[in-house]
Amino acid sequence: MFTLSTLSAFVVIVISLFLIPGPAVFLTATRTIQNGRKAGIVAGLGIATGDMIHTLFAAAGLSAILMTSALAFNFVKFAGAAYLIYLGVRAILEKPADPQLPKTSPVKTSSTYSQAILVEVLNPKTALFFLAFLPQFVHPEQGQSFFQFLILGLIFVLLSAIYTTFIAMSVQLLGRLVKRISWIGRWSGKIVGAIYISLGLKVAIQSR
Repeated sequence: MFTLSTLSAFVVIVISLFLIPGPAVFLTATRTIQNGRKAGIVAGLGIATGDMIHTLFAAAGLSAILMTSALAFNFVKFAGAAYLIYLGVRAILEKPADPQLPKTSPVKTSSTYSQAILVEVLNPKTALFFLAFLPQFVHPEQGQSFFQFLILGLIFVLLSAIYTTFIAMSVQLLGRLVKRISWIGRWSGKIVGAIYISLGLKVAIQSR
């Protein structure tokens, strides 16, 4: 269904995006500091569950569009590529800020999972990202589109769960490392921006 090069590119890009601190990392780190490693791991699993819900909605919606019209699907794919390029340009132009954990009120571990799911599911930027990101790796001529979306989403969710678990297990060490390596804060936006732009341009190059 997928070529090795497609899966490899997808995994590399996903891992690269994870390495740039974002809301999932900050939420996991915050819960870990407030309530311990277990709470951090639970928060990460909640985020991964929210991402899985976004995957299912994106897979169902985009597969339905493809069944209706290949032209419409290509339009969605190019619109997604344009959105990724926009995110990339905005990330590059955005002024760097010192990485710091957001101030949030303590939450019981029993409520952490459901709260993390809710936060991720209700984040419109996450929904738009999945709608823009997944189609860039789906090739209808290589098999059922719905299952391609589902497999990519499962890989994303699995990598997310592994990464947030790692964050929860080593948040204190990573916090000290980030403070010592000051260039992370200055260059993180440019790095993630370059990834978004390159992914968006990939569609235009392949279509020629």
